[in-house]
Amino acid sequence: MSRLIVISNRVPMPEKNGTAPAGGLAVALQAALEEHGGVWMGWSGKSSGTREPSPLHLTERGNITYAVTDLTKTDVEEYYHGFANRVLWPICHYRLDLAEYARKEMAGYFRVNRFFAQRLAPLIKPDDVLWVHDYHLIPLAAELRQMGFKNKIGFFLHIPWPPADVLFAMPVHEEIMRGLSHYDLVGFQTDHDLENFRGCLVREGFGNAIGDGLFTSNGRTFKGDFYSIGIETAAFAEYARKAANSVMVRKARQSMENRDLIIGVDRLDYSKGITQRIDAYESFINRNPAYQGKVTYLQITPKSRSEVPEYEQMQRMVAEQAGRVNGALGAVDWVPIRYINRSIGRPVLAGLYRLAKVGLVTPLRDGMNLVAKEFVAAQDPKDPGVLVLSRFAGAARALKGSLLVNPYDVEGTGNAIARAISMGLEERIERWRGMMDHLLVHDVKRWCDEFLDDLVSDQPLEGPENSRASHAQT
Repeated sequence: MSRLIVISNRVPMPEKNGTAPAGGLAVALQAALEEHGGVWMGWSGKSSGTREPSPLHLTERGNITYAVTDLTKTDVEEYYHGFANRVLWPICHYRLDLAEYARKEMAGYFRVNRFFAQRLAPLIKPDDVLWVHDYHLIPLAAELRQMGFKNKIGFFLHIPWPPADVLFAMPVHEEIMRGLSHYDLVGFQTDHDLENFRGCLVREGFGNAIGDGLFTSNGRTFKGDFYSIGIETAAFAEYARKAANSVMVRKARQSMENRDLIIGVDRLDYSKGITQRIDAYESFINRNPAYQGKVTYLQITPKSRSEVPEYEQMQRMVAEQAGRVNGALGAVDWVPIRYINRSIGRPVLAGLYRLAKVGLVTPLRDGMNLVAKEFVAAQDPKDPGVLVLSRFAGAARALKGSLLVNPYDVEGTGNAIARAISMGLEERIERWRGMMDHLLVHDVKRWCDEFLDDLVSDQPLEGPENSRASHAQT
């Protein structure tokens, strides 16, 4: 393959020793860039205020160039906080009630994508392969095509893709669909997302599905398939094994005082179903009083977009709800919920996953949810915990050994917690083994390789029912 250019909203800058920040996606993409040589371009996360941003800041690490740009205060507000996170994010998570559409923010979204294209253009060589990531940058290929670039350009959506009736409620849905048609390959997390996209494209005549994974729209033919992202499974399992004896995890184990640990780890966001999960835990305790004082629920929820008023309000709501449950159920020697509202290092998280008897991953809607996969990978093979997983997470398509729940059904989720905490060792091992075997095969490197192989291939994709990517669901 030719040189690779990765474009994402944010760029995980390498440490001074050249290593990538922790996280499976960063590790996989850096490995692909190291293999082929290339560029990783995106926003620095900083604002230049009212001034025009300075030229791209370039950092060389081996054969990789990290290229970042600042954005103006207006661009950050309209592109990032505005259209991307107040319109596209809720729409893609099926939350029409939370979408706040404004034409100036839509204009800012397309303006920043044009700005990204202009900054990127001088770095592109004729045979470079471009890989664009996520909902912030959907129009980027169209901007590059308009500038005359004919490179192979692929796009991967890390969040869900909604059905037609949800997407079409967004006033600029046609422009978004047109933007995707300028890619050579559009990748989704699951077969359900791909099917939703097909419906959006075909239903009102934006394009056609012509078979063999191919679509036509706006005079272009492009590929579409799903590629379920994985984690660095073997490495994370080793992480967890070593972390089980770390100082922090030993302290956590001692503080449990022989109580079973139930753990939830989520970025603070309304899509994660945190308030419904707390209600489900309360239901579990109320319906199973024998577990009072015998379990501890640890909810780790780092702050997210705290500068956005809606998220600040949610932060208060979750804290108040945890406090209410602790006040109603707690005792002098027992705190039912431990709520942590800050980030915890990945090695410590791995050790806590391994310590837990139950993992609660119950989003209302999620593209994939890698916490579910990390929880499975972290388990002790001789005494694994049980994963309680929302059927509306993309991970549910693959992790068949989990206990699937409807997160809107508070009592049903509470019953699943009861079943998980009391499950026998033999069943726990059988369920875990099947999921772990799947994750070892379908890791993040395979995801990366399969997408890039299909992007650079001149052969049409196979039909979704036969494609290599589709095996990630089985």
